[in-house]
This record gives sequence, structure tokens and C-alpha cells, in this order.
Amino acid sequence: MFFVYLLSLWYLSLSLVDGAPAPIRENTVEIEARGTTYPSVSGRLFNIGGKTQYFSGTNAWYLGHLTSNSDVNQAMSQIAASGFKTARVWGFGSTNNAATEPNVYYQVLNSSGQYFNMDANTGIGRLDYVVSAAKTYGIQLVLPLLNNFDALGGINTYTTAFGGNHTSFYTDSRSQAAYKNYISFIVNRLRLLHHNHLGVHHLGLHQIPGREPHGLARRRRLAAPSYSGSDGSYAYSGYEGVDFVKNLAIKTLDYGTFHMYPDSWGYNYSWGSTWIAQHNAIGKAAGKPVVLEEYAAPSQALRVQWMPVWQDTVLKRTSVAADAFWQFATEFADGVDPYDEYALYWNGTAGSDYQVLGTGHAKAMAAKAATATL
Repeated sequence: MFFVYLLSLWYLSLSLVDGAPAPIRENTVEIEARGTTYPSVSGRLFNIGGKTQYFSGTNAWYLGHLTSNSDVNQAMSQIAASGFKTARVWGFGSTNNAATEPNVYYQVLNSSGQYFNMDANTGIGRLDYVVSAAKTYGIQLVLPLLNNFDALGGINTYTTAFGGNHTSFYTDSRSQAAYKNYISFIVNRLRLLHHNHLGVHHLGLHQIPGREPHGLARRRRLAAPSYSGSDGSYAYSGYEGVDFVKNLAIKTLDYGTFHMYPDSWGYNYSWGSTWIAQHNAIGKAAGKPVVLEEYAAPSQALRVQWMPVWQDTVLKRTSVAADAFWQFATEFADGVDPYDEYALYWNGTAGSDYQVLGTGHAKAMAAKAATATL
């Protein structure tokens, strides 16, 4: 089983991001532990399990917030059966008031300080189970550790507890101390508790970041072997205040990621292939991998029409190292439904849309010759 601690700045998750609409929404040092090799960057691709390869993954943000082990196992087993190498799962969950919090949460932030929820059923124990399940099913996890948005406890929970606003969060000493303490808590827990059973491919410092990552890139290098950066801009506006090209040029960043939601950004679906090609060109110029970390269309008809087009661009017209659609969905027996309109539902029937768009594409990515010339 191969695993890694890859910390990317301000996004830290296979990523230099370009936006995402979900409502709730690293030069590599290769090291070994007990005979196992950590995933690493290999030119413009990744080396996983001693093999340089292209791969496909998916997003399942909700896994660490499910309260049923059987639900986690169901999703993980189907993700594995699909041939995906990675699953991107939220590694954050903060609240300012535990007494009124109805959902799973990992930490409480308030004026009196910072407290971690160690409960097995409502706290960090839920993420522990996901990490263990990832090991069982052979899935690498990508774990962003902070949300730019409010849902599940983003930057807002830090500023509510310690003052300031979304912008000053990045320089406020109390917020930054608490945030870095949370990063250390997660990293140390993964190392000590899960140790040789860890199935983590990458830790992301920030989901959809809004500032440049130089500071944390330098700091986190002491705790992890690799970093990726994130570009939170929505298309070309620079609205999120992050520059993908400049970030990817940072020497301590190994690779970048980008997102793609043409419909919510006001572009035609055909533009998606241009967006992919542009990021591939930036990665080629930098000599680093780029990953299409989220992409989606808001209806099944549109997914069937456009996902094959975008996937064909990734496969045949670029050297994009990996991709991951938003988002993997499955029908749980207990009725839990954490999905949005972009969800692609598991279907094991041969010829089904899922088998074509999910499993079929994963097989094609895995079979692609491990050269990066485009």
C-alpha cells in the first residue's frame, strides 16, 4: 500500500485551483516507511507504487462526515471497483458552538480557544474511519484542511472566534496559529494513529484559496515531503486574487490543480477543452504536473454530452497528469443524500452512463502511455 503526505499551500490538495461551485463546499522528496514508497512527482506525472502513470480519481467530500461505517464502506468499495486511484475528501469540519452543531465536526473554535472533538461518532473518529477504509480498499485520499466557503466550517469559523475578516485571516496571528495547530493535529494523527496503514495521497491546506501560498509552502516543508499550490480564480477574472502561473513557478510547489464549471462561470461547454489545454500549457512551461481536480455539468444529459469531450481532451490532446470528476454519488440504504446537481451516480451495469464516464475513463487514463510530451 502506497501513501503520502503531500501538503499544498493554501489549497494543499493536488492543486493550484481555478474555482468550484459546490455548495459546501509540492520538488518532491521521495521517502520510504517500513518498505513502502510514498507517491511522488515524476516529471509532469506522478509515481504511485513505484510506477509512473496517468490516473483518474473522484470527489467524495462527504465521506468523513457520514456517521455510518457501512455507508463509507459502500462508497469506498464502489470507488475502488471503478478503478479510481484517488478520492478527494474534506479533511475539515469546524464549528463555533458545539451545543448547536447538528453535524459531524472536528474542532470547536471560540473566544476561549480551540478544542478538538475526539468523539468516535461525531468527531475526528469519522475521518479516522475513512482513512482506514481507504487503506482497506486501496484508495489514496486527498484531504483539503480548510474551506474558503462557510459550509462545514471555513475561514468564517476562525474569524468569528478570533476576529478579523476573510482577508485578514491570512495575516491574523490568532487565526493563523489555530489553523496551523489544526494542520499539525491532523498530520500527527495520521502519522501516529494510522502509521503504516495510511492511505493519504495528499493533504490540502485550503479548499478554493484566495491568497498566494509562499509562506505556508516554506513552513509546511518541515512537516511533509511535497507541496502543491492553488489558483482560486474563476476563469480569467482574478476574482479570488490568486495567480496560477505565478504560484506554479514557486520552487517549493510540485504541481498544480484547476477546476472547471463552465455553466456557473458563464461559458459555453465547448470552452471547457480550451480551459484544460491552457492549464496543460502552463504545466508544460513549468515542467510540473497539473491536475483537473474538479469538473462537472449540472444534469445527466449534459454530463453524457460534454464529459466525454473533456475527457478526450485530457486523454488525447494534453499531458494533464490526472483528473477527478465532481462528484461520486451512490444510493445509501439509510437515505443519506449529501449530493448536488453535479453528482454522477454509481451504476455497475455494463454500458451505463457511469460505466462509460467513470469506469471507462479511469481504465483509459490508466492505460495511457506514461510520457508527457503534449
